[in-house]
Parts: sequence; C-alpha cells; structure tokens
Amino acid sequence: MAPLPGARLTVRPGRPLAGTFIPPGDKSITHRAYLLGLLARGDTVVENANPGADCEATLACAQSLGARVARRDGAVAIEGCDMQLREPDRVLDCGNSGTTLRLLAGPLAAQDFFSVLTGDASLRRRPVARVVEPLRRMGAQLWARDGDRLPPLAIRGAALRAIECALPVASAQVASCVLLAGLFAAGRTVVHLPAPVRDHTERMLRAFGVPVVATAGHPDHPGGRGPAIAVEGPARPTGARLRIPGDFSAAAFFLAAAAATPGATVTARDVNLNPTRAGLLAVLERMGARVERSRLRDEGGEPVGDVTVTGPVHLEGCDIDPAEVPTLIDEVPAWVVAASAARGTSRIRGAAELRVKESDRLALLAANLARLGVAVEETLDGLAVTGGPVGGGVVEADDDHRIAMAFAVLGARASGPVTVAGAGGIPTSYPGFGETLAALGGDIEGAETVRVP
Repeated sequence: MAPLPGARLTVRPGRPLAGTFIPPGDKSITHRAYLLGLLARGDTVVENANPGADCEATLACAQSLGARVARRDGAVAIEGCDMQLREPDRVLDCGNSGTTLRLLAGPLAAQDFFSVLTGDASLRRRPVARVVEPLRRMGAQLWARDGDRLPPLAIRGAALRAIECALPVASAQVASCVLLAGLFAAGRTVVHLPAPVRDHTERMLRAFGVPVVATAGHPDHPGGRGPAIAVEGPARPTGARLRIPGDFSAAAFFLAAAAATPGATVTARDVNLNPTRAGLLAVLERMGARVERSRLRDEGGEPVGDVTVTGPVHLEGCDIDPAEVPTLIDEVPAWVVAASAARGTSRIRGAAELRVKESDRLALLAANLARLGVAVEETLDGLAVTGGPVGGGVVEADDDHRIAMAFAVLGARASGPVTVAGAGGIPTSYPGFGETLAALGGDIEGAETVRVP
C-alpha cells in the first residue's frame, strides 16, 4: 500500500505522556525474516511481524517470486524456494520500501531471469547506484534510470562470483544486499564498512543456519575503522521459527517525547535493544533523561527488554558526532523532539544520509521546526537545534512516516495545536501509532485517516 495522500492529523497540547505500550514488530528484522524465508529450504514461521505497508510489500514480492505464504494464529508462515526463485510475470512493486528494493536486488542478481524493481514516487527518488556497482562486479547486469542512479532497477541475473568490497557509505542495506548475493557465489564474499551499522542481517543469517564472520575494522585497511562481514558461498538458509522483537525506531518517538517533558514517564515493552540500533538511548541519558532498562533477554539472536524514559526538570543540549550517527540514523527525527526542549543548542553532524531517505529529512525537520518557532540551522550534513518553546501550527511531513510521527509527538508539548499534513506515510511502519499516542494521553484527532484499512 502506498502512503495515503492528503492524510492529516492534529495533536493538541495536554498532560505529559504517561503509560506503557508495546511497539509493533521490528520493521528491519521483519524484512530480513521474509526475504530469508523466501530463500530458505523448508518452512519459516515469523511471529509478531511488523504489520506495516513496507513489510507487506516485501511479503508480496516474496510471493511473486514463488514463496507460499499463509497467516496462522497471528504468525506468517512461508514455504521457501530453496534459493531457486520463480521469474515474476510483472514488475515487482516495493511500495515505499527502500529496504525491500535494495535487499531483494542481491538474490535477484543471482537468478537466471530478468526482473524489475520499482516503487512509489518517493522510492523512485532514492539512490540505487550503491547496489548496482557491487552487483555488477559480482557478474550481474543491472540498469536504472538517470545514469543508473534511480529506480526502477532492472536486473538480468547471472552466476555470481564472490568479491571483497569496501563500501563508501555506512549502509546496512547495501551491505545486506551484497551479503545476500554472496550466498549464491562460490567463495568468500567480504564487505568492509567505513563505520559500524545495524547488524540484523548477520544475526538473521545465523538464525537461518548460515555462518557469518564479522571482524573489527583496522585503520590501515581500505574499509576503514568499521567492521568487515563475510559469508562463504554457496550457502543455503534453512527455515526457522522466529519471534520479531518490538521496533525500537517506532518506540523512539514516545521515549523522546517523554524525555522532552518534565514529569512524563513512558515504558516501551519487549523492544529491540541491539546496540547497533539503540544509540538514541545513550544520547537521551547524556541529555539528562532517566533511562531504565529491565527484563533484558535474548530472543532469536537479538537483545530485547523493556525501556522506561522519564523526563527531567531540564534537558541539556548535546552534540552527536558522525561516529554515533549510524546507531541512530532512523531516530534523528525523534532526537529532534528532545533537542527542541533542551537548554542550549544541540548539534548533529555526519548525517547527510538523511537527505536520501523517504524525504530529505534534514530539510523537512529544519523547515517544520522553524514553522513552530524553534530556532534551527540546517547544514549540509546536519542540524543545530536550540531548545525553547514550541508553538502551534501546520507542518508538512511529505508522506514520510518518521517526520509525521516526530511532529505528532512534538505537538503533545506545544503551546497550541500542531497539524501534520502529509501524514499518510505512518502506516508504512506503525499502523497503530495514533491509538498508541492517545493511550499514552495524547489528544489526537485524525488518527483514523492514517490507519491501514
């Protein structure tokens, strides 16, 4: 499902948010579970899968490529194709999901057929050259528009060869694409990253029985200080039963809103606490919020627990340097909520990747904060946000789910109603967002317009 054009919601200021909620299943991990279920030999059962439109796009693509899918007792069952995908009879529609397009390009590069990946208008503005180059080195033929830079992405698969490559950007999606292609190639495929990124693909491969070797980087290596990740191919995943932990990126908006409001206390239960993903918590602690972690455990190779954030009397501004950015790249819109309440100026650098997400997030965050009276400076690769009062007004999310959710929770502490236009992207990741905000005490109108039918 594409974002719902014209959807709007309004949040009025009210009491501090308080309560407990369970976020939806992790979107990033659900994508990977569906794709490895497609490739696996045997059956895969995915419990607590993310219900949003992005993951549904991945599941639909898996079905078009030959996976048999059934829904039973709240779980998704996938009968895999044992690495032999079926040639699709139509273009594969990835909707709004860059993860679907980039990760799926890896396995498709190894198939003896022609396929085309596309998506909605937003996805067709997102770069694909970063996956085209390594997959061509492995032996596949790929084409994209605008000089092979933008989707649609056309792929003529081939027998792949293993490669060793150093990625120019710290991208988990690009690394995952190459590793999934490496499952089909004879020999060791190695990906060097310039900085650590989320490691869900490595953990998921192990859960499906595929050995993965991950080593720390070295400053003298062309890959820089980041990790090197390797798979030995050919390798066949084996079907698995998985329970997806709660999505930290979804929980982050309510946790940041609690940090920004004195007296607010919010608990996210059963949430993913992978250290390559949950960097926002350390930042909120540095700003003075109280962060408590409890019921810590391991589920399916991922660390899981409950997180409670309590807002202090005053948050303090902080700086986020480029080395931290990969651990909170999707949470920057949530961090802005906290930064807008902090004393002094908070800065983030090294976040240029936010310009090629579902929207130019740096530009939208800056423009919308300014509309609400918050002092903000936009730089080429970051933001400087000076905390202070937040006024009411109308902001534009441009159908970007994370921008919409950030300004919705910001509205809970504004001095007047905040209307979020272009909020129709929310169901791509968090169909129940409006209901959760209301349950925590938010005064929200229009949540029904961004709910998945």
